[in-house]
Amino acid sequence: MRKRILIHGSGHKAASWNETISYLNHREDILCPELANLLNGREANYSNLRTAFAEYCTHAGESIHLCGLSLGGILALDYALEHPEQVETLVLIGTPYKVPKAAFALQNVVFRFLPKSMFTSMAFDKKDTFALGNTMKDLDFSGRLGEIQCPTLILCGEKDSANLKSAHFLTQHIQGANLQVLEGIGHVVNEEAPKVLARQLNEFYGHYN
Repeated sequence: MRKRILIHGSGHKAASWNETISYLNHREDILCPELANLLNGREANYSNLRTAFAEYCTHAGESIHLCGLSLGGILALDYALEHPEQVETLVLIGTPYKVPKAAFALQNVVFRFLPKSMFTSMAFDKKDTFALGNTMKDLDFSGRLGEIQCPTLILCGEKDSANLKSAHFLTQHIQGANLQVLEGIGHVVNEEAPKVLARQLNEFYGHYN
């Protein structure tokens, strides 16, 4: 099948997909970019990351399957809106359709007091995490969701209270989207329940071989 691109969130690295990938069919078709590396020295802001991700997808092939978690989901959704002809399918996991300002402000307060060492397991270092986040606070895709035409699967952990409402909103506004709420699971589905996630993805992608 065509390339499937799995995109991690801001709190994790590409390795967060490793166990999920081990349970997926057709693993040879999977790409898993390290978002920080895509910037290749460019300033950490959403515009640059969006551009770098678009370049990566263009090189991946004329037709791709996108699957993103959180920030990865935002990038996947954004790319599908701007390049509908290239995206075969879309999977959005724990993805906000707009950046929640109150939650974002609280997260920034928490992050400010964390030592730099705490960011070593995250996608970006402390400085770049703040820089990227501050350029994303006005993102809102709610008015464009009706433009998505490709088959779309919405996944959200039952315990991911911050994104459950968004999951339902995305399902209601993306034509033909299918929602699966994963029982007893939180936000980081690919690490908390890799086997469950792989089962969902294998079933979904099985229709598009």
